[in-house]
Amino acid sequence: MDTLLILTILIVFFALAFDFINGFHDTANSIATAVSTKALKPRHAIILAAGMNFVGAMTFTGVAKTITKDIVDPFTLPNGSYVILAALIAAIAWNLITWYYGIPSSSSHALIGSIAGAAIAAAGFGSIKWEGFLKIVQALILSPLLAFAVGFIIYSIFKVVFKNNNLAKTNKNFRILQIATAALQSYTHGTNDAQKAMGIITMALITNGYTTTTDIQLWVQVSCALAMGLGTSVGGWKIIKTVGGKIMKLRPVNGVAADLTGASVIFGATAMGVPVSTTHVISSSILGVGSAHRVKGVKWGTAQRMIITWFITLPISATISGLIYLIINFLF
Repeated sequence: MDTLLILTILIVFFALAFDFINGFHDTANSIATAVSTKALKPRHAIILAAGMNFVGAMTFTGVAKTITKDIVDPFTLPNGSYVILAALIAAIAWNLITWYYGIPSSSSHALIGSIAGAAIAAAGFGSIKWEGFLKIVQALILSPLLAFAVGFIIYSIFKVVFKNNNLAKTNKNFRILQIATAALQSYTHGTNDAQKAMGIITMALITNGYTTTTDIQLWVQVSCALAMGLGTSVGGWKIIKTVGGKIMKLRPVNGVAADLTGASVIFGATAMGVPVSTTHVISSSILGVGSAHRVKGVKWGTAQRMIITWFITLPISATISGLIYLIINFLF
């Protein structure tokens, strides 16, 4: 069998594995609030998230094209297959490590850092398309700050509008509403996160000469959407526990405010074609809502641990990826 074909098959396999892991690693965030407030039973939340993620993944391709062409040039990248394979292995490894310890780290940071690290190991810093790369990093940095601010504002509005309402009745109504907001957040998650693996596969197809365009092929879109949906069905209970309970004690009204915030920020990024970390956005939404509710009620120790993980993910994944590339290049 042709070596390039074997490498392409391997990359497709690892890309779908990344999407599957992303499903139970990151998608847990999109339903964590609904589960923790008991708006949805875990089984029902998983089914809802899996379905809405699939629909979201089939709706847009702008983020996938950004991943394909804005970090490195797939048409000229030396040893492109090795670079992509190393990046996927590194991103998967970091996702599994953080999942094992229940840390809501960013799959987006891991993947983007891994692509950059492997490309630098292969062809130096000049191989990075800095304008596109920095645009992506900027979005990754700004999106959680925006989510914090929007979450704070939305919940502050809720407090004013519903301050004289009966608490029990309000919570009951918001618990019903949260089913819809959890579905919306799962949908927007699919519009952004599932596309990252689509971009990687398309990058490999270009590098290995199987396509000459950055357009996302239908089979790539469907397979990545299915992989994420299946990963979602496995669940990510450790991360649900962290996001849904260890940041603050959530009530339905808090959950709706956080869901609306996360969905709006993620969908805004998707509309602009930039990848963002759903983990960052959703966790920051909860922090913003919690701060508006009662600053002392936020468990800032958990937040600090998460923020540290966010910052170290990109350089660590880049280093791991660079080392894996050197090993692969040496062996083959």
